[in-house]
Amino acid sequence: MGQLVAGVAHEINNPVNFIHGNLVPASEYVQDLMQLLKDYQQHYPHPAPELQRQIETIDLDFLLSDLPKLLTSMRIGTERIRTIVQSLRTFSRLDEAELKDVDLHLGLDSTLMILQNRFKAKPKRPAIEIVKRYGQLPPVECYAGQLNQVFMHILNNAIDALEAVYHLNEIDHPTQLAPDQTTPTITITTNATDNTATIQISDNGIGMSEEIQQRVFDPFFTTKPVGKGTGMGLAISYQIVVEKHGGQLQCVSAPGEGTTFILTIPVNQASAESRFC
Repeated sequence: MGQLVAGVAHEINNPVNFIHGNLVPASEYVQDLMQLLKDYQQHYPHPAPELQRQIETIDLDFLLSDLPKLLTSMRIGTERIRTIVQSLRTFSRLDEAELKDVDLHLGLDSTLMILQNRFKAKPKRPAIEIVKRYGQLPPVECYAGQLNQVFMHILNNAIDALEAVYHLNEIDHPTQLAPDQTTPTITITTNATDNTATIQISDNGIGMSEEIQQRVFDPFFTTKPVGKGTGMGLAISYQIVVEKHGGQLQCVSAPGEGTTFILTIPVNQASAESRFC
């Protein structure tokens, strides 16, 4: 999947950069042509009848006012695509298959960008609010692409939990958002000590019972309907965080109180390995 994402991002990146780069001189050319037309209108205020009919047919005044706006919107669109492509490349991190010092905030932001369509409002659910409470994180020695997968799994589960609130309410179930919350919200909090970096991803969804919490990292365990998941996302996440990075992955939850996943990652893998020697 990482190779697919990186390949698609690479193939999109080149033509988009080509279009984006040419929009700047194209805008300058258009401005020059528009100025030339204005000069013509000033020096030849009474065009021939045939020319006048053509001016009216193409609605020249509207064309001159709308064309710069059109080019601006195209430039904004290509900038948007470039941002998404960069997020895909950051997320896949194929060039960082080895341990490297990385900024975990970049990984979180790229994952949020990829998932942004799921945060948007739906007919039966308002938009999900994302609250970032980023602290100061040092560069963390890790397998960046694998940690990005963990962020993706946990955020997807948080979205599913928030959507479950509205699905259950739809069938007259008494489930509600966590107390004092009226907006579906995912909160991401980061902080660090000298030796570890901590990422907390919380939602104010339906929460979990004690029994479910004890099994949430078990392979193939899922509370979702058939066809909605394999039950492997959190099991893989646990393996990546604990076995691959010597960290900790905890789940804190209660029915109706939302859920928080806490990732604790050693800043340096050498210090993590020394703890197991």
